Amino acid sequence: MKREGILNGALLAALASLGHGDRIAIADCGLPIPIEVPRIDLAVVRGIPSFRDVTKAVVAELLVQKVIVAKEMRANNPDQYTFIASLFPRTPIEEVSHTEFKELLRGVKVVIRTGEATPYSNVILESGVDF
Repeated sequence: MKREGILNGALLAALASLGHGDRIAIADCGLPIPIEVPRIDLAVVRGIPSFRDVTKAVVAELLVQKVIVAKEMRANNPDQYTFIASLFPRTPIEEVSHTEFKELLRGVKVVIRTGEATPYSNVILESGVDF
């Protein structure tokens, strides 16, 4: 048995399969996920697991070269925006419209759905490489 880090097999396999430039999304429970995009649904009840807990766990396992959020996050959920900015102090954070964010989901390898129920608690992470 794994001693630490992500224990969810599907989530761990998805992260291990990423190559340089591949993208994943971490989403609140209300984000519409395109039918053709694979999802890992971690939502149990409203708020569990939280967007922050899942994002911190994923970031501990993944080298991220770029972050994408909806620009509406900054105004409508500033605490969540501050959280993202604090996790990625040296990583570019691109802000796009929420409409464009939803379109970008079509290009991610997987969407990880959390139980988060606060607006615009969604992020796309682009995988980097360490060499």
